[in-house]
Amino acid sequence: MRSGNGRGARPEAGRPEPDRLAAVLRPVRAGNGFEEALEQILQIVRLGLVPDGERLPAERELAERLGISRVTLREVLRVLAEQGLVVSRRGRYGGTFVRHPQPPVEGTDPPEGLLRATGAADVDVADTLRFREVLESGAAELCAARGLSEAEAARLRAALDDTRDAALADYRRSDTLFHLTLVELADCPSLTAQYAAVRAKVNDLLGRIPLLVRNLEHAQQQHAALVEAVLAQDPERARAVAREHCAGTAALLRGFLG
Repeated sequence: MRSGNGRGARPEAGRPEPDRLAAVLRPVRAGNGFEEALEQILQIVRLGLVPDGERLPAERELAERLGISRVTLREVLRVLAEQGLVVSRRGRYGGTFVRHPQPPVEGTDPPEGLLRATGAADVDVADTLRFREVLESGAAELCAARGLSEAEAARLRAALDDTRDAALADYRRSDTLFHLTLVELADCPSLTAQYAAVRAKVNDLLGRIPLLVRNLEHAQQQHAALVEAVLAQDPERARAVAREHCAGTAALLRGFLG
């Protein structure tokens, strides 16, 4: 973790970056096209799958992946723009660009409008944190039990390195991608989809509390221990470290949010 503006490690040359959006984007059901499309794109924003200031996929691609018309998609993007979560630009280099809310500094609260936009005001904290712990500890155990290929192990190490190299303002995005990578490597798409949804809620909650360097340093130690346990193919240890890490985040959120 750094205080500068570095972006962290990039995928090795010749190795394609994983399709992060696949964890979230899926065809919506016919009866709730607008609502479900809005939910999925909100998850992309909350999870930081598209970095701040970078562009969402083109309208045609998004509409195809969601299984909705471009008219419906534009209605969704209009709502997100009204909430300040995306901005549309015209021209050759135009498109729809993500705007991530900045984490609050200690002693301040985010605007009420932001809480409404992200849904943070309505999150059941206890339920969300319990579910996150179940999913994440289970994924860690699965990864350690199945063993990772050399390429998968390299991907997990790279995700860990990204959290170490991340600028403070970008840390939570890198942290999210580290945990999402771990879950994806469990090789269970249903688990990945459920985790993406609950992690979006966790990120809503984290966005309401300040970044604490002491906590982030401790989290980094736990991340390293988790990777070590997974690569050592120690399912019991991997599960225990993941549970301890989730419990630490839960304690922090309970302390700030009551």
